[in-house]
Amino acid sequence: MADVVILESRERVLAGILFTAAAYFLFSAQDASIKLLVAGMSVWQIMFFRSITVLVACGAIGGRKLFADTISSPIVRPMLVRSAFTLAAWLCYYNAARSLQLAELTTIYYAAPIIVTVLSVMMLGEAVPLLRWVAVFIGFAGVFIACDPTRLGLSLPVLLVLAAAVLWGIAVVLLRKTAMQERTMIQLVLNNFYFLLFSAVPALIWWRTPDGLQLMLLASVGALGGVAQYMLFEGMKRAPVSIVAPFEYTSLIWAFALGFAIWGDVPRSEVFMGAALIISAGLLVVGNEHFRKRV
Repeated sequence: MADVVILESRERVLAGILFTAAAYFLFSAQDASIKLLVAGMSVWQIMFFRSITVLVACGAIGGRKLFADTISSPIVRPMLVRSAFTLAAWLCYYNAARSLQLAELTTIYYAAPIIVTVLSVMMLGEAVPLLRWVAVFIGFAGVFIACDPTRLGLSLPVLLVLAAAVLWGIAVVLLRKTAMQERTMIQLVLNNFYFLLFSAVPALIWWRTPDGLQLMLLASVGALGGVAQYMLFEGMKRAPVSIVAPFEYTSLIWAFALGFAIWGDVPRSEVFMGAALIISAGLLVVGNEHFRKRV
C-alpha cells in the first residue's frame, strides 16, 4: 500500500512538471505574439482582448454554473491580490520589451525562479533540498552565459524587468496557495475577470483599432494565454513551487527558437552552452525527485 502511495505521489509531481513545462512553452509563444503587437498598440489593450477571449472560452466550456460557482468561491479575495501582482509584473515586463533586446530582457527576468524558490521557503514553509538549490543556480548560470548581461546598466527598462521578476515571483507563490483551494477553471475565470477590470479603462483611453493581422495575433494571445494559465494552475496543484520553478528557464530556449523562426535571429554559440545548462538544471530536478521518491 505504501509503495502505491509513493508511486502515485511521484507520478503526480512528474505530471506537475510536465504541465508547467508545457505552460511555459505556450507563454513563450504568447510573448512572441505580444512582441509583434506592442509596436502598434498598448499593453492595456492587449490584456483587455486576452481577458475577454479567455472568459468567453470559459463560458463556452463551463456555462452559467461555472460563473455562479466562481462568485461563491472562497478564493475571490486571494485571487484579487494575486492578480494584482501578476498584472504589475505583466506591465513592467512588456513595457520594458519596447526598449530591450530579447536576450537582455530574458536574462534579467530569469532571476524570478530564484526568487520563487526563496519565497517558497519564507511564505509556504517548503523544505528545499540542497540539490534543488543547485539546480536553480545552474539554470540561472545558463541564462547568464546565453545572454551575456555584463554590458547592461541600471536603466529604467532594466529596473522594470527586475521589478517584473520580483512581482512574478510573489505571484507564483501566491498561486501555489490558491491553487490548492479551488478548481482550475474557477481560478482561470477570476484571474482574467480581474485583468479585464484593471485593463478596461486604460484600454479605452489608449485604444487603437486593430487591423486583420492584429486581430489574429490578439486571438492567438488569448488562446495561448488561456491554455498556458490552465496548465500552470494544474502544474502548481501537483508539485511544490520550488520543484517547478527551474522549469521556467525552458522559456529561454523557446524564446530563441521562436526568435529565429519569426525574426531570423541566429543565436550565438554561448546561447547553446547556456541552453545545455538550463536543460541540465531541469533534468537534475526531475532525476532528484524520481530518486528521492523511490527511496
